[in-house]
Amino acid sequence: MTEGDKYTGKALAYVGDAVIELFVRENLLKTGITDTGRLSALALRFVTATAQSEAFGCVEASLTENELDIYRRGRNSDLSHHPKRQKMTDYHRATGFEALIGYLYLNGEHERAVEILTAAYEKIFGDLQFT
Repeated sequence: MTEGDKYTGKALAYVGDAVIELFVRENLLKTGITDTGRLSALALRFVTATAQSEAFGCVEASLTENELDIYRRGRNSDLSHHPKRQKMTDYHRATGFEALIGYLYLNGEHERAVEILTAAYEKIFGDLQFT
């Protein structure tokens, strides 16, 4: 049993959310922006349920069957929280995406997590207007 197998989908998503947030913050810093208010505003383009759902859609076809199983484990978690101003379908997809990233992180598969995150957010980073 791997480390990631010990946890529920919701627990994996909890860790994955933090990993995604760190990935986004690190990459935003690389843009040269130093104003933390601006950085926080830009980060919202990546960490909302809608953005994470779209990010998952960008990489879904490239995931292994095992990775898709982990995603479904998170997506199908019993979610007691209902997000404001966001579709439940996006929220469930985002939770699945977070669970996958959390699973990879807990299992020490950091390179694969970064590979997935880079592919998932490549378009958003490319489309950002920094001026």
